[in-house]
Parts: sequence; C-alpha cells; structure tokens
Amino acid sequence: MHEFLVSAVAFIVLVGLMVVVHEFGHFAVAKLFGVRVESFSVGFGPRLFGIKYGDTDYKVCLLPLGGFVKMTGENFSELNEAATGTASIAPPEDPGAFTSHPRWQRMLIGLAGPVCNFILAFVLMIFYFGVINEVPKHEVKTTTVEWVVPDSPAAQAGIQPGDVIRRFDNVDNPDWDQVDQRAVLNQNQTVSLTVDRGGTPVQLSLHVPAPGKSQDFDVTDAGLIPQFVPGPIGVEMVQPGTPAAQAGLRDGDAIQSVDGHAFHTVQSLLAYLQAGQGKPVSLVVLRNGAVLPPIVAHPAKLDAGWKLGFQPTQIPFRHNPLPIDQAFAKSKAFCADNSLLIVEVLGRLFTRKAYINQLSGPLGIARMAGQAAEMKGWLPKFGLAAAISLNLGILNLLPFPILDGGMILLLIIESVLRKDISMNVKERIYQAAFVVLMAFFAFIIFNDFTKLPIFSHLKP
Repeated sequence: MHEFLVSAVAFIVLVGLMVVVHEFGHFAVAKLFGVRVESFSVGFGPRLFGIKYGDTDYKVCLLPLGGFVKMTGENFSELNEAATGTASIAPPEDPGAFTSHPRWQRMLIGLAGPVCNFILAFVLMIFYFGVINEVPKHEVKTTTVEWVVPDSPAAQAGIQPGDVIRRFDNVDNPDWDQVDQRAVLNQNQTVSLTVDRGGTPVQLSLHVPAPGKSQDFDVTDAGLIPQFVPGPIGVEMVQPGTPAAQAGLRDGDAIQSVDGHAFHTVQSLLAYLQAGQGKPVSLVVLRNGAVLPPIVAHPAKLDAGWKLGFQPTQIPFRHNPLPIDQAFAKSKAFCADNSLLIVEVLGRLFTRKAYINQLSGPLGIARMAGQAAEMKGWLPKFGLAAAISLNLGILNLLPFPILDGGMILLLIIESVLRKDISMNVKERIYQAAFVVLMAFFAFIIFNDFTKLPIFSHLKP
C-alpha cells in the first residue's frame, strides 16, 4: 500500500507538472497571437474546480492523465471532440477564432507545447548540475566490471572481472548509464564491445538477453555487474537471527572479500550469492581497522533471494555544483543524448529491432516515479522528470492526428493545397486516429499490468 500511494502521488505531481508546462506553451503563444482560449484544463472529464478569468476557464478535471487548451474554433482539443466530431468552425469574421489566424501562427501554437517540454527538461538539468550535482565521495571513474555471473551471457561472451569497457555498441568510453541504454536498445541482439584487460584491448561480442516481464531491465540482466565505488562493503546493521548474525558479523564491520573476490557493493555480493544458491561463503572482515580471520556464513532464502541478512552502509555522496557554463554543457548533453535515444527507440520499433512491450504507459511511469521518489538523492528525481518531459515533447511532434505533430502536418498540407481541408474529412481522420490511439493506449495499459511485481512473481 505504501508503494502504491507513493507511486500515485509522484505520478500525479510529475504528470501534472509536465502537462501544465506543455499546455502553457500552447496557451501563451495562442494569447500572444490573439486567439481566444476558452479553457485551460489539467485533466480530462468532469470539472472539479477552477476559476474563470476573462475569456478563459482555468480548471482541474476528474481524470489526472493529461490536459488540454481549448481555443475557439476548429481545434479538436479534447478526445471526445475527435471521437464524436463535435468540433465547430467559428464564424470567419471572429478575429479571436483559431481558424481566423494565419496557418504559420497556428503551426507555432502547435509547436509551442513540445518546445516548452524541451525547455523544462533543459532548465531542470541546468538547475541540478548547477545547484546540486551529487557525486560519490569516492568513485571509480572507469567503466570497470566488478563481477560476471557464471553461465550468464556476459560470461559466455568472455567478459571477466576487472575488465574496463572502452567501447560498447557504437559508444566509445561509455559510462554505465550509456552501457545500460545501449543494452536496453539491443535486447535479444548481439553487440560488439572492446574491453581493456591488463592494458591489452580485447574484442568481444555480447548477446543481450530478450526482455522479460520486468520493466527494470539493465545490463546486470546479462550477468554484468558494474563497479561504482572502491573500498569494502560496509555493514550498517546486522539483523538478529540471520546468517550474518550467526556468522559473527557486527554493525560497523566491512566485508573486504567473499571467497577471495573483492566486492565493493552489495549488488555484486547478492549476484554472487544467487549464483551460489545457498553455498557457504568465506568472508574476510575488517573490524575497527583490523582484519579478522576468515569467517564462514551460510546464506538463507530471505525475500525470495539468497542473502546474509544485513543492511549495507549507504554510499556517501557529496554536492559538487558546477559553474554555469559547465552546467549548461552537461544539461545540453543530457537532453541531446536522451532525445536521440527516444528517436532511436521509435526508429527501432518501426523497423522491428525493438519490442513494443519495452514502452511504458501511466502505470509504468507511476512505478518509475514512485521508485525515484523513494531513492536517495536528487538525480533520480530530476533525471526522470527531464526524461519524461523530453519524451512528451518528442511524442507530441509525431505526425499523427490528435497530436500536435498531426495538426501541424494537416496545416502544412493545407498550405501546399492553398485551401482548407473540409471539416468532414478532418472529422473522419480524427475519428479513425482516435480508435487507433485508444487501442494503442489499452495495449500499453495491459502491458503495464503484466510488468507489475504480482504478475512477475507468477512467471514460471
């Protein structure tokens, strides 16, 4: 219940911000050109509350899954207008009507929403890098492999612990975020990579596994465990009665090695324990600056996984705000990389090189928003908000009726024809688009449901 409430609140706040910014773009440019805006709505359906100021009804509606700006005249601003063909043409002599304005102005009004989403993402990341910019107090700056799960795709590819990834797919000297992105894009495909092994470059090929039911896919699903920080695994608290307590671990200890493997994060330790399936492990422990004789621990099944039963020490972070020019450059790179990634995903969907079940709808976004809200630090929150804003901007530019890009496309066609397309033709186009959009939306919702933990646990 706690996870559900956090996800729901985070989703409403996040989507509300994205929608308000997007619709404000349409609203501001429409007002600039003198178009009469009848309503500015956050949400769809019945009006809950709002205020009427001038010609505009600023309102909040029942369904918090979007929003719209309704302008006088032909605009198909609400989904029910597209479905029922209830949009109307304002009298030609009405100077405040949307259709009374030049097509270039109407195109700019349509373009303004996505542009505002791009601006929001850019500003969010400038603020993050320029004011916060959390970095580990001690970090490994190279893309170093900490552990490779036996018999995994990474092991079959010949990747070894200690390898440094110098090239992954088409990215040189990637960081782990870029490796994750390329792995997600190449699910069920083989990618080439180059690793530095003791100063010698080694060319390898990794077959990235096909996507499962979980939407939390990353390169660890291929058996590749990253090293992010140096130093041993800190033990913050040992849970009574667990294998860790029975083996003699204490609060404040640090695990230097496990069966001779120098792990640095609990993620690597957990992967090693899962591979061992309950096999006893020998721990070298550091206590109060002294190395203790090795102790043996017997992992137990805890929360559906093999664990020792201790809470690890959180990785310490520090704030390292960047000068404005560096923050500007980092934000620009973040937005450019994520925008190109979105475009590439769409291209791969159309060429069948990616899976449509990789897409996330409202439930998927809500889960990600809830997870980001619960994570320590600000990067997950700012990064997710900026990425969703970029997604919203780019998707709305697709040349599909009902979307901003579809409206712009029709205006371009009218400009080429030098006459307006008839209202009857537009109604038929939008009605067909509405059916397709609702079917796609239903599929995405169903896809989101299948990714919920309750369903993934039912997987044989």
